[in-house]
Amino acid sequence: MLRKLYDWTLEKAQSPASEKWLGAISFAESSFFPIPIDIMMIPMILANRLKAWRLATITLVTSVLGGVAGYLIGALLYETVGKPIIEFYGYAEKFEAFQGYYADYGILIVLVAGFTPLPFKVVTIASGVVGMNPLVFFLTSIPARGARFYLVAALLWKFGEPIRDFIEKRLGLVTTAFMVLGILGFVALKFL
Repeated sequence: MLRKLYDWTLEKAQSPASEKWLGAISFAESSFFPIPIDIMMIPMILANRLKAWRLATITLVTSVLGGVAGYLIGALLYETVGKPIIEFYGYAEKFEAFQGYYADYGILIVLVAGFTPLPFKVVTIASGVVGMNPLVFFLTSIPARGARFYLVAALLWKFGEPIRDFIEKRLGLVTTAFMVLGILGFVALKFL
């Protein structure tokens, strides 16, 4: 099933309405859709590198709005909609413990998940479940998602096709390592 969704997403990246599809899939990816939006964004930027910033902006705006939808799923529809999504991603057992971290690290959780390849939809739903301040959630999502999408756009704009392999295979690892170091820095400051 995931392979069919992946192929379908790539097909939409080449359609005449690709920007509309990019927005729709970016919205869905932040609340329930299982395929990372990078799968669509990367080939679209490589097809026309002059559109890199426009495509990153479309992705940012619709991703943050999709995050708001995910937040609302968590806040209003967790049992009927949110819980099956969390279970689909294999986070059901860890979800309770994950919610406990929100009291101390809510903003940091949204920042990390928004920037790294972690499934942002899990965090958007969890933010709604725990009742994170919606304005704080929204305002934190903007720089987190923006940093990720504009970084990908900048690398593709500057280096083109040669950087594609790095982005698809290693960017997640590099950004995750960077965020882990940031988290360790925050934790060290808190306890020192």
